[in-house]
Amino acid sequence: MPELRLIVGLGNPGKEYCWTRHNLGFLVLEKLAERFKVEFRNSSFTKGLIAKTEYDNCELVFLKPITFMNNSGSAVKPSINQLLIKASQMLVICDDFQLDYGQLRLRAKGSDGGHNGLASIIDVLQAKDFPRLRMGIGAPPSKEGVVEYVLDKFSKKEMEGLEDFVSRAADCCLSWAKDGLAIAMERYNRKVKEDEYDGENRS
Repeated sequence: MPELRLIVGLGNPGKEYCWTRHNLGFLVLEKLAERFKVEFRNSSFTKGLIAKTEYDNCELVFLKPITFMNNSGSAVKPSINQLLIKASQMLVICDDFQLDYGQLRLRAKGSDGGHNGLASIIDVLQAKDFPRLRMGIGAPPSKEGVVEYVLDKFSKKEMEGLEDFVSRAADCCLSWAKDGLAIAMERYNRKVKEDEYDGENRS
């Protein structure tokens, strides 16, 4: 019997947020849905869009909360309850301004790291022990606040590497589901090359 895995991509609903840094989680799920030729539909059990597919010996459920970022937990908890899974069977994808642009960091558990979406999930579940994939967006320029930066659209330079970045994140999600956390971490938690996505040239 296929093992069930829930992959949650964090973001904000609405076309105006589509290409913003804060919506990387949505972009990864859309890439996965494209690969498996499945469509997102309104969920009957939570405030979100759901798509389902099978991969290797896994049944994958993709969830895009439509609660807006700060209330992501209110979409995640009903999903876990409905699917009858443990938090360890869920992977949450989010952006991280403390990582260089293009860097992936997969972890088994941890704090919210200042991310409101993760904070909401931790608060609602009352647990920190669920896997999360952080995607680096780089630090905001000194003249720009964090909130404005994450809600801003990708720069021209960032857009040039975005397709590869999102594809690697999608690969990481599938490796987590198929191979397990340890192997996926070893494979994808690498440092971005110095000449790759140069932060000083992301204009």
